[in-house]
Amino acid sequence: MDDYIVGDPGCPLSTRLSGVCRSAEGGVLPANGSLVTEFILMGLTDRTDLQMPLFFLFLGMYTVTALGNLGLIILVTLNPHLHTPMYFFLFNLAFVDLCYSSVITPKMLMNFVLSRNVISYEGCMTQLYLFCFFAISECYVLISMAYDRYVAICNPLLYSTAMSPKVCSSLMLASYLMAFCDATIHTGCVLRLTFCDANAIDHFFCDLIPLLRLSCTSIHVNEVEIFIVAGKNIILPSLIIFISYGFILSNILKIRSTEGRSKAFSTCSAHMVAVSLFFGSCTFMYLKPSSAGTMDEGKISSVIYTIVVPMLNPLIYSLRNKDVKVALIKTISRRKF
Repeated sequence: MDDYIVGDPGCPLSTRLSGVCRSAEGGVLPANGSLVTEFILMGLTDRTDLQMPLFFLFLGMYTVTALGNLGLIILVTLNPHLHTPMYFFLFNLAFVDLCYSSVITPKMLMNFVLSRNVISYEGCMTQLYLFCFFAISECYVLISMAYDRYVAICNPLLYSTAMSPKVCSSLMLASYLMAFCDATIHTGCVLRLTFCDANAIDHFFCDLIPLLRLSCTSIHVNEVEIFIVAGKNIILPSLIIFISYGFILSNILKIRSTEGRSKAFSTCSAHMVAVSLFFGSCTFMYLKPSSAGTMDEGKISSVIYTIVVPMLNPLIYSLRNKDVKVALIKTISRRKF
């Protein structure tokens, strides 16, 4: 068997196939162990002239994301007239967006001001798990929101029964349970890999694909797992959502009022833009062939679903809504007195 000396960029092909690495002392490292104790996040770009402009750009975007989602959470909590199924789902969407943006963006911002952005092995696995958990949760929260709108528009007489508090709670519990299971599978499959020496992650956070590229053991199982699990969490929700909105649009066409039809189309189209951005960018990152595209293109896709979409969701789903505007005015007025 070929020896692997620490400092080489990775194990040779023979050790990849056998699933072991040899240390400089000649000892064999098991496939479920790792020499790497920390990773270096390479960030979005290495161009020095872009570091500060990008820092302030993404800091501004994160501020808008945090204020928008946190503001929506507070509004829904403080205003009883927003305690309806639609705003219950929006509350959960805002919570998920706030959490998974906060898992990624602060560490990303450090890349623009530090010469060497280091994250421990344990911290990297924790970030990976939390990212997977909240991103997958978002997929299923969006399904619940689409179902809520479908029932409200296509079967309004059944709405109170179909979207009872018990049903809404069950949908959210199922979303989080699905996210817990799939995030555990993703992270568990990464934990089985060995990282012999290469520890520079060509990304701005600990994501699945960049981590696989650093492994010095076989990643075939991981590639199959990502295709199956990520495929299920991207393709199935997006199909359900688009079919739901297809039924919604067919009912909108039956509205006689031109103004009402135009307003409904505007709302639905905005929702579809947000959904398309999220699932489209995830599809490009996780379901494309490994030989297609570059890591730089993958980083752009990641920016869309980790930073842009969480910022846009409060604007698209909430601030365009009359009830939210009224609740905001009432809340501010109460605080003044």
